[in-house]
Amino acid sequence: MDIPAVVVPYDPRWPTVFAALRIRADGALVGIDHEIVHVGSTAVPGLDAKPTIDMDVVVYAADAVGLAVEALALAGWQPEGDLGIAGREALEPPVDAPYHHLYVVVADSQAHLDHIDLRDFLRTHPVQAAVYGELKHRLSGLLRTDRAAYADGKAELVTELLRQARAGRR
Repeated sequence: MDIPAVVVPYDPRWPTVFAALRIRADGALVGIDHEIVHVGSTAVPGLDAKPTIDMDVVVYAADAVGLAVEALALAGWQPEGDLGIAGREALEPPVDAPYHHLYVVVADSQAHLDHIDLRDFLRTHPVQAAVYGELKHRLSGLLRTDRAAYADGKAELVTELLRQARAGRR
């Protein structure tokens, strides 16, 4: 599978790619109460990003997580566990799909809120989004050699952006 190792300018086609992936995942989740939302940098118009769509399958009860993961696995996604982040289950995409990140989360869990709060904050705060985009460009060389270091390099700013997002709601 070709995993993008670059940060590129925002592509207005990303919402269309998400929509097609959502239709495919929805088809696998028939009978499971859920919503699929576009999260991550590709969900923020104008934000530079890795060309990787991030999607949350949001279920409304903890006992639905396993059912959703099982249904998605039957449709070609490969379960990867929580990848070190409690409250979410990651799945590797089917080999015939564009590379993307798919997570199953429970509505209003910390993992779900982190994704939604960051996305919504960056959508409405272009200065902070630009700062985040610049940081991603500075770290982008790590995508080829040490993806964990790339993620770690963003962690402090992401934490601060989430703090700002949540402070603004008080």
